[in-house]
Amino acid sequence: MKVIRRYLSAEITASTLLVFAALLMLFAFLDLIHELGELGKGTYGLLNVIAFVLLSLPGHVYELFPIAALIGTLFALAQLVASSEYTVMRVSGVSVPRMAFTLAQVGLLFSLLTFVIGEFIAPPAEQFAQQLRAKAITGVIAQEFRSGLWVKDERNFVNVSQVLPDAVLLGVSIFEFDSELHLRKISLAKSGEYLRNNRWRLRDVVQTDFEEGRMQVNRIAEAEWQSVIDPDLLNVLLVVPEHMSAWNLYAYVQHLRENNQQASRHEIAFWNKLLYPFAVLVMMVLALPFAYTQQRAGGVGAKVFAGIMLGIGYVTLGRLFTYLGLLRDWPPFWSAAAPTLLFLALATGMMWWGERR
Repeated sequence: MKVIRRYLSAEITASTLLVFAALLMLFAFLDLIHELGELGKGTYGLLNVIAFVLLSLPGHVYELFPIAALIGTLFALAQLVASSEYTVMRVSGVSVPRMAFTLAQVGLLFSLLTFVIGEFIAPPAEQFAQQLRAKAITGVIAQEFRSGLWVKDERNFVNVSQVLPDAVLLGVSIFEFDSELHLRKISLAKSGEYLRNNRWRLRDVVQTDFEEGRMQVNRIAEAEWQSVIDPDLLNVLLVVPEHMSAWNLYAYVQHLRENNQQASRHEIAFWNKLLYPFAVLVMMVLALPFAYTQQRAGGVGAKVFAGIMLGIGYVTLGRLFTYLGLLRDWPPFWSAAAPTLLFLALATGMMWWGERR
């Protein structure tokens, strides 16, 4: 049994890595084609494009792990069926539960690797890639903290507490400096609404001017603000919850709760981060029933196609439950866990049905 387990693990690992390499090359090529359209803007040169593509790879690795594991396992099992090796294993006394246990052992290693990449490698790499791109194209230096988004706009520093989905800014603080880096004005606005051509309309503004040792405070109902910031730039600079680490998501959820702000999206993203690595294990177990749905004649292409469709279905279902959870205010844990539990039930049902046959 140990020999069979090692052989099966080696075949599945090799197939998964092969599929992984193909998928990563495909996604890297698509990223490269997309970024070539921005080539030449500002100081965004070819080296910047290549750096951006390379820094985006850890994020693709994290996202593709379940799909690659599913297709790789399907491919390996299909090859074993085509060469009658799977039949020999079954005749030798290897039951389906034992086979599933072997897949689970390999899947646990893949799950651990997925968690490590998603928690420690992909988030900082993605954030650095977006900052590198934004700085090269627009010259803007920005960083997101618990206090909000900080942006350096020429000699000014801007802090935005919250950005709503419709690009409305809440809690805008603008610190204006002169050429000698002396603080000259602080503008605090309750909200900001984008107009056009990098112009914003600020509402409920409190301006504090510092001139020759004097301080003057003015309250303005509305004021116009010219800045390099625009909605497109905000989409690049802000780190979406799905790209944050679980620890940062947990800390940010606590911060939102302390300030009585809506945290549902970040809570769902937090549970997704914790549960997503287990999807790798579920996908590999889901591939097992396909081993006895085809005859020796092959069906490798059909199984790979089935794996692709199942992978797409899993991703689509995950996003669907995320949106439904936000709209219906479902418990964040169940919104995140539902797709994985459904596919686990599907895998269990298919194995039970296959054994009854």
